[in-house]
Amino acid sequence: MKKNLVAEIVYKNIAENETNEELIETVLQKCFEVECINPTSFYICVTLTNPKTIQEINEQYRNIDKPTDVLSFPMFEKEELDAILARPTPNIQLQEVLGDIVISIQRVEEQAKEYGHSFERELAYMVVHGFYHIRGYDHMVQEEKEQMREKEENVLSKLEITR
Repeated sequence: MKKNLVAEIVYKNIAENETNEELIETVLQKCFEVECINPTSFYICVTLTNPKTIQEINEQYRNIDKPTDVLSFPMFEKEELDAILARPTPNIQLQEVLGDIVISIQRVEEQAKEYGHSFERELAYMVVHGFYHIRGYDHMVQEEKEQMREKEENVLSKLEITR
């Protein structure tokens, strides 16, 4: 487990990988910058794992007994976080957890091949996708999906991470 500026990286049943950590930290820093969130106020815990473990987490917290690529667990409701961020100086003494993201590295590898782009691009997308779920965005209805996708692509383009 390594604490960076905006991310705490946890490995659960997979080997550590410093290259992945650097990419995750870079992507999350850009997300914080784009969303005007002070990185000294909040951080995100990112757990990197395998399909079996993410399936167990999915079953435990969402009652869905199947593996997935990414799970997000926000600590705040969107309106609550918006109100905190709207304050001139958020009254936060220590870094608070903004939320948790769990990513199946094996699924990232599989999807990168399936979609015909790099592992790095797929991992970056999973991180950005998880971040925007934590930030309170969703993709259950078309209008919200379009708004979320636009935000995701904006961050990835600023990082020059393309398909």
